[in-house]
Amino acid sequence: MSEATQTATVWLARIHVTLKAAVVDPQGDTILSALHQLHFDDVQGVRMGKYLEVTLQAADEAAARDRVDAMCHTLLANPVIERYTFAVEPAPGT
Repeated sequence: MSEATQTATVWLARIHVTLKAAVVDPQGDTILSALHQLHFDDVQGVRMGKYLEVTLQAADEAAARDRVDAMCHTLLANPVIERYTFAVEPAPGT
């Protein structure tokens, strides 16, 4: 175990990934149609997305945010058609 790992804090990142507004969302359209068939007629729109929780070790919140942003940009979201937001906090129980 490296010295950096020994002094690192465990962080919890809560990540939301959604399609950009200009991108057609067929899953959202299907859910909207099903809701209308179930008589939820007041629903005007649905956009489908992803929610992820990632735990990671980092020296501080800024380092954790940098790593999560890199994860989102590299793998968890497709920046061409999706946008993402996240919050980072100390993991519960740490």
